[in-house]
Amino acid sequence: MATVSGLFDTYDDAQSAVNKLQALGIDRADISLVANNTDDWYGRRVEADARESEAGEGAAAGAGVGAAIGGAGGLLTGLGLLAIPGVGPVVAAGWLAATGVGVLAGAAAGGAVGGIVGGLTAEGVSEDRANVYAEGVRRGGTVVSARVPDGLAAEAQAILDDETGVDITAREQVYRGEGWSRFDPDAPAFTSEQVERERARYRV
Repeated sequence: MATVSGLFDTYDDAQSAVNKLQALGIDRADISLVANNTDDWYGRRVEADARESEAGEGAAAGAGVGAAIGGAGGLLTGLGLLAIPGVGPVVAAGWLAATGVGVLAGAAAGGAVGGIVGGLTAEGVSEDRANVYAEGVRRGGTVVSARVPDGLAAEAQAILDDETGVDITAREQVYRGEGWSRFDPDAPAFTSEQVERERARYRV
């Protein structure tokens, strides 16, 4: 098995990539996602999807939010709300979110490279690249990482590198050009306004 990863400026772009990974045959259990939730987009979406679900005539009893999260809302099942040092509130799902002291405990467990960085490096992602992914999430992005059979690794990585994905090398150069060196779990989390400004920089 190989681990492939990608960064996206919006959750919707990330979800589109997740759908393509699943269409490729990657099991949902092998796909992980961590998305910045500073502006509580997740809460608003779940509420809207729940209202739509409840409004539908003949909907199965108890479908409600569960169906919205797993189906109609286009969200991965098992999404949970977490707080990561240096990033702030995130929505996370999959093995990365459940990696022991990785995302869940992060730097609070005493690891300087805890959180997203620790979770990704444990799966073989280089520390330099993992730091860029973590910083990308801190600034409002979404990271998708998947465990895939070696034979599907190139195709899966191509999905994560398509036109909606962030050119991670170019983005790292932008960050470093502004004086950034590595993800700092002790840095203050971005505010909603800062996240929106950051996303707007790359919006086409």
